[in-house]
Amino acid sequence: MISLLLCICILRCWIWLAASDTGMKRFAAVISYDGTDFFGFQQQPGIRTIQGAFEEAIERIHKFRIPSQGAGRTDTGVHAYGQVIAFDSTLDHLDCNTMRDALNANLPQDVYVRRVHSVADNFSPRFAAKKRIYHYYISKSREPDLFRRRYVWWFPYQLDLAAMRKGAESLLGEHDFSTFRTGRDDRNPIRSISAIRILNYPSGILLIRVEGVSFLKRMVRNIVGLLVKVGTGTIEAETVRELLQSQNRSNLPGTAPPQGLFFYKVLFDEFET
Repeated sequence: MISLLLCICILRCWIWLAASDTGMKRFAAVISYDGTDFFGFQQQPGIRTIQGAFEEAIERIHKFRIPSQGAGRTDTGVHAYGQVIAFDSTLDHLDCNTMRDALNANLPQDVYVRRVHSVADNFSPRFAAKKRIYHYYISKSREPDLFRRRYVWWFPYQLDLAAMRKGAESLLGEHDFSTFRTGRDDRNPIRSISAIRILNYPSGILLIRVEGVSFLKRMVRNIVGLLVKVGTGTIEAETVRELLQSQNRSNLPGTAPPQGLFFYKVLFDEFET
């Protein structure tokens, strides 16, 4: 059985390499997805992931497997409005609009390609990204909204937005964000946050918008969890800097739940998302 699977994988790679000699073009797809029923972005054997569903759609179009590369990874239950996935195609006669329509015809209903761009052969959405923007939505309604529960954190308690904004100021700029890293993440903890905006909408929705070049694992959700504690008065705004400098994750309160987080946008020099 293992030998058969190995042969299939080798055959797929051989077909892909052979096809690449006949002409290849590279696309970047801007996609939205409801992450509720996915086990995160990164492809993993035997479970449903965004990257896995996307590569299955590519395979149905091309008749063989083609690898893809995303601009960022999202955890289980996290959504996206502007994730970007790059992939090669041997179908050089297809334009961007036709490729978009072909992908949408082969993707599940909880994934949608908003637009497709033609990019350079060496384009990498991970390394070419100039900025990543995340949105986190909190519902402050007195009762839970059953029709929004997959997309917001229901938190029906009073929040001091001025204190939250003051606490967020300590996180701006370049710092060691080890305190805000969860799980296995061996990357350099030095990150830079360019902006944190906290917007209160009349509908009872609170938006926390976090902008930066790149983020550590669950970094945004840990930031939100801390700012909410500042908003309730459990943690003083002045303490945020001390927690950041401690570089100790155990000093932080709990992580904000995944359903309120959206990978909203990625900025590139090459095209508008």
